[in-house]
Amino acid sequence: MNCPLTEKGCGGCAGLKRPYGDLLREKNAAFQQLFPGALPIVGVEDPRFYRNKVLRSFANGKTSLYHGMYRAGTHQIVSVQRCMLENERATAIANTALELLAERQLPAYREDFHRGVLRHMQVRRAPGSGEALVTVITGGKDFPGGQAFADRLMLHCRDVRGVIHNVNPRGDSAVMGYHSRVLSGQDEIWDRMSGLMVCLTSRSFYQVNTAQAEKLYARAIEFASLTKADTVLDAYCGVGIIGMLAARQAGRVTGIEIVPDAIACARKAARRNHIENIDFLCGDAGRALSKQQLSPSVVFMDPPRTGCSADFLRSVAACRPERIVYVSCNPETLRRDADLLAASGYRMDKVQPYDLFPFTGHTEAVALLRRETAAHNMKLDPEPFEMIKSGQKTIELRLFDEKRRKIKAGDEITFTNNATGEQLRAAVVKMHRFPDFEALYQALPLMKCGYTEQTVAEAKPSDMERYYALDAQKKYGVVGIELIRK
Repeated sequence: MNCPLTEKGCGGCAGLKRPYGDLLREKNAAFQQLFPGALPIVGVEDPRFYRNKVLRSFANGKTSLYHGMYRAGTHQIVSVQRCMLENERATAIANTALELLAERQLPAYREDFHRGVLRHMQVRRAPGSGEALVTVITGGKDFPGGQAFADRLMLHCRDVRGVIHNVNPRGDSAVMGYHSRVLSGQDEIWDRMSGLMVCLTSRSFYQVNTAQAEKLYARAIEFASLTKADTVLDAYCGVGIIGMLAARQAGRVTGIEIVPDAIACARKAARRNHIENIDFLCGDAGRALSKQQLSPSVVFMDPPRTGCSADFLRSVAACRPERIVYVSCNPETLRRDADLLAASGYRMDKVQPYDLFPFTGHTEAVALLRRETAAHNMKLDPEPFEMIKSGQKTIELRLFDEKRRKIKAGDEITFTNNATGEQLRAAVVKMHRFPDFEALYQALPLMKCGYTEQTVAEAKPSDMERYYALDAQKKYGVVGIELIRK
């Protein structure tokens, strides 16, 4: 592709003069060096005009205001009127906004002098719905004529659903500040993705290549091999797309995200898509795992380029999920985190790279890590053995001592009848953990634990003291091992 911006030193992309196929093969080879045996990279049919988000920085020209991108390695701004990678309609909206702002004769913000008004502009366009959201970022609180500009922009561009004013006085590289207000219209737009309605704000994380992201998310769901018996954690869930896709197949899903705006969008989207088996929590994923005492059988994680913290990975490993599906935008941190998880018994089953960012150096990937399943043995008296054998008893009650701490969802237990030596096998569906049998009795359906209709009313937590002393319960806690016959 020929792009005039290349000669000007624009740092937005690289390799436009080379065949896309050659660049794709190079990305695949680099990925294979980190992950030998990986599935081949998935490229795009048309590598042009894929970005659904346009970002511009303002500068003061000799005669008028202009906007563009930073020249590679500098803070000098190259004027951009058209980009070969950006959605063409989003670019047209950005150019119209520039014309209207230039009419108001507002100066660009100078970071070196901390003077001026206009700093950046973001145009987010939803490819599935055609809706757009424009955000103007200023260096201070003042935006003279901001509302009049917003009204005129929405009049000129009917697909713009809202215009936002964001204030960013910070001196770092962050594009947006913490404070925003609606100048005109609404503060959100909706997109259609993989059969879902997705809610987006100016600050929402959303893959810039929607069509390719759909393929990546579909592969992530495929890797997870979900069933209604699965409970799912969607960590770093953003606006909830992976979690909502997983909810179609899983029994229950919990999404965790630290950005409040994203959680608000995720909850709105779940309601609009009529998904009832999903909950969203706002907070740090690692702390939420410990605080909520979640025991997922499957964990999805889609962290930023820096990858996952060691504390979060330890929290995930402590939950002992059977499968981890890791969506990564940085192969190096994926390699690092996979190696850390390997120390907790997880092996990489398969991994596949995706080219979500053609003509850049970035590669996305999705990986499946499985926990090595273990086999355990337990002896039972004839009555509970026969109850498990017949399916009447599906939860085995035990002290959660060191031996039971090694059991996790997905493991296999061989039960032996003490009287006859007969054996049967069962798979562990879930571990229900409690501080003592009193809490367990209050929470679990006792008929699943082997009680009958006649005895369930008479069941007392103190009955278990015949087997496990109260001091031992306080020391270890107790567990209900939920089973399914194999």
